[in-house]
Amino acid sequence: MTRFLRNSLTLARKEWISLLRDVFMLGFVVYSFTFSVYSQATGISHELHNAAIAIVDEDRSTLSQRLASSFHGPEFQTPAMIGHAEVDPAMDSARYTFVLDIPPNFQADVLAGRSPAIQLLIDATAMMQAGIGAGTIQGIVDDEVGRFVRREAEGTAAPVSLQVRVAYNEALDTKWFTGTMSVVSNVTMLAVLLAGAALIREREHGTLEHLLVMPVRPAEIMAAKVLANGAVILVLTLVALYAVLRGLLSVPLAGSVPLFLAGTALYLFFATALGIFLGTVARSMPQLGLLFILIVLPMNMLSGGFTPLESEPDWLQTAMQLSPSTHFVAFAQAILFRGAGFDVVWPRFAATAGIGALFFAWSLARFRRHLASFR
Repeated sequence: MTRFLRNSLTLARKEWISLLRDVFMLGFVVYSFTFSVYSQATGISHELHNAAIAIVDEDRSTLSQRLASSFHGPEFQTPAMIGHAEVDPAMDSARYTFVLDIPPNFQADVLAGRSPAIQLLIDATAMMQAGIGAGTIQGIVDDEVGRFVRREAEGTAAPVSLQVRVAYNEALDTKWFTGTMSVVSNVTMLAVLLAGAALIREREHGTLEHLLVMPVRPAEIMAAKVLANGAVILVLTLVALYAVLRGLLSVPLAGSVPLFLAGTALYLFFATALGIFLGTVARSMPQLGLLFILIVLPMNMLSGGFTPLESEPDWLQTAMQLSPSTHFVAFAQAILFRGAGFDVVWPRFAATAGIGALFFAWSLARFRRHLASFR
């Protein structure tokens, strides 16, 4: 065991020196955990913000004026009051994302209980704002009409009062979620790429044959690559959490960062082994890139990081339980968002470690056969 650790650490040092000399790869890895995280968190917003809206007011009543004054920032721009003839040209030229058409006699029909219809035209080329905005506008209209009717009929209370309490992200700030999950996603992608590229780089440079004549075993070579590349990802994850998320984005990390890093280390045991496995299959970096697209990207997308796992078909949810990436995302969200402790996440830790150990053994067997082909 002492010899195993000594040889593995020595080979890991060689891996770190090799990475430091590869300026492009080093820059790419650092970029992925700094500027890339910041740009993903701030570049795409899932909230309705500054949406252009116009109103066709055919009623000219107190209620229609109240509706028009209900749309304001930061969700909406100041509504433009337009006529019917301007609607089609304005929508065709993308001047407005939403056009609300209030029909004649709207207030009178509401007070008479006749349930009049308001037409909402949406430019769905702005897909994200279109989907969110439709629900927001529906809520604003329902709220204003409800308050107007209750004021006209004094003493009549609403039959149901819905009290909403938002947990874990009270401000509904997109960058809290997007920034954190981009770090989690990059852990998987960079761990696989670094480990796979390290093996292919050695084969292309001819240094893999040099290792075969040294008194080291395949397990020591693979352990060194797992240790070296996993340590790099772990350090950069820590930088991303404190410098980017907490420092630049002011994202509160609810749980224990050391606990999250411990779970990440368990997961990197699997992710780097996957990278080495793909490195034994691919014969060049372009082939590694193609395998990455076929295997790692779907695994990342289906792990529940950006869309809920529950939205997938039942059979796919069951299949994804065999992927450590699913358990990694689950305990990362539990720790960083909800402040969960080890007593909550230990089943996910155990699943990640167990599946990772099995895959490491499989990758090691493949790696041994790969080295044997050079002899």
